[in-house]
Amino acid sequence: MPLATTIFGSDEANPPLLIVHGLFGSARNWGVIAKRLSDTRQVITVDMRNHGESPWFPTHSYPDLADDLMQVIKAHGGRADVLGHSMGGKAAMVLALTQPSLVNRLVVADIAPVVYGHTQAHLIHAMRALDLAQVEKRSDADALLAEEIETPSVRAFLLQSLDVKERRWRLNLDVLETEMPRIIGFPDITGQFNGPALFLSGADSDYVQPGHRPLIKALFPNAVFARIPGAGHWLHAEKPREFEAALRAFLPVSAD
Repeated sequence: MPLATTIFGSDEANPPLLIVHGLFGSARNWGVIAKRLSDTRQVITVDMRNHGESPWFPTHSYPDLADDLMQVIKAHGGRADVLGHSMGGKAAMVLALTQPSLVNRLVVADIAPVVYGHTQAHLIHAMRALDLAQVEKRSDADALLAEEIETPSVRAFLLQSLDVKERRWRLNLDVLETEMPRIIGFPDITGQFNGPALFLSGADSDYVQPGHRPLIKALFPNAVFARIPGAGHWLHAEKPREFEAALRAFLPVSAD
């Protein structure tokens, strides 16, 4: 079953841009940026498996996620620029490493091809603990979630995946919890992606370390690195205009 997608723009002079969200995210998180970038190219946002409006599956490995993205790209011309954030960045890297002919340019937002130690299982526990029977409106859910999650921006992000009317999460929490070791990990891949690759990080984030660069360059020999001042892991939400400018600089447009 194909992923749920949203299409912005119709300009076919340049390769389409596929935007791949992170864990607990959805295509709607990227709607504003996608719409702005669609002035020069078609932009495709996706709900990844087990997220949003896309189908639920019993697995959530990066090879599976990369195959899902392959199907989207093949349905939209067979080659695309690919931008992935966090979990989506790992999926985009695996796609580029295993099926490089599908990827024109690669943008990896605030993630490295490494195993991380910070599980996000506590957020799953908080979402599961939310008594949806008490939720009449989103502010009710926010107040209840605040008992487990102090940071308002994190609650606001998670609540984008709450269907208040249906009183259900648009997230397959059981599978995401079971697959968390894979999500924070990275598969053992020996291939290379020799196309242009931008590793764009938040200057205040610790997800991409200087020590990761040799590994990144081994897998992506043409990788370049940039940081957005004042941005953390959610760099696209915290500094959207700077993020957009970095993308436009890296993704050239046709002169005609």
